[in-house]
Amino acid sequence: MKTIIVPTDFSDTAYNAAAYALSLAPALGVTRIVLYHAYELIMPIPDVPTSIPMVNPEDLRASSLEGLEKMKKELTPLLAAGTSLVVRADNTILAATMDDVSKQEEADLIVMGITGGSKMEEILIGSNTIDVVKNTTCPVLIIPGNTTFKPVKKIVFACDLRKVADTTPITPLKKLLAAFQAELHVINIDHESKHFTTDTPFETLMLDTLLEDYQPEYHFIDNPNIVQGIVEFAEEIHADLILTIPKKHGLFESIFKRSNTAKLAYKTHIPLLTIHE
Repeated sequence: MKTIIVPTDFSDTAYNAAAYALSLAPALGVTRIVLYHAYELIMPIPDVPTSIPMVNPEDLRASSLEGLEKMKKELTPLLAAGTSLVVRADNTILAATMDDVSKQEEADLIVMGITGGSKMEEILIGSNTIDVVKNTTCPVLIIPGNTTFKPVKKIVFACDLRKVADTTPITPLKKLLAAFQAELHVINIDHESKHFTTDTPFETLMLDTLLEDYQPEYHFIDNPNIVQGIVEFAEEIHADLILTIPKKHGLFESIFKRSNTAKLAYKTHIPLLTIHE
């Protein structure tokens, strides 16, 4: 892995996510971290009196870059030798262009913060993070607002065991698992075997074949609440990371529905890594 992008809105949550990314970088072999701010210029609205002062685009960009340079200066003491910290500012909407930006920067990972604080914080910070998860193909690592870095030694991979061969992003998944070199626990949450089908044993075998290099342990958990089941298990084994594949259609789709405010990300203090199918 070479590059991590850290989108920021200059909040405490964003600073915390950036600090986490800087601490994580050496373990993943990352040599470049991009602090990224997407600022949105508000366009004039028809029929609104022109006496309302308009923001100068250049002033807005200058303010954005000033904030990024300040953040860079404050984070530099955490930077590992051999890793560069650069800044980028664009006049755009974050979720709409994050995928393009990650490709332009050849990013291997996006690291973003999320907070489970007040409802207003969840709406302003949380929705932005979840929108990036939904609209980018680059893996996204979500850092809860009060989480500090510790080495990733145990990973919980929550999997629905459906169409494994078609929906598992095996290349980025293996790339990340190889970088972390952590103990891997695969969990499947079900209740009274409602989602167990004649295909489930085959799908389990297929996943085991894909992950054979990482010697996963499998756990089948009965819980009517998927999010609760994942969080309780991850906390029980003291996991350092939860991994999910938010599919368009499947058991975990509800976790990332905007209306549910990404329950999993809010319910846990454990970082959450999402990789698109």
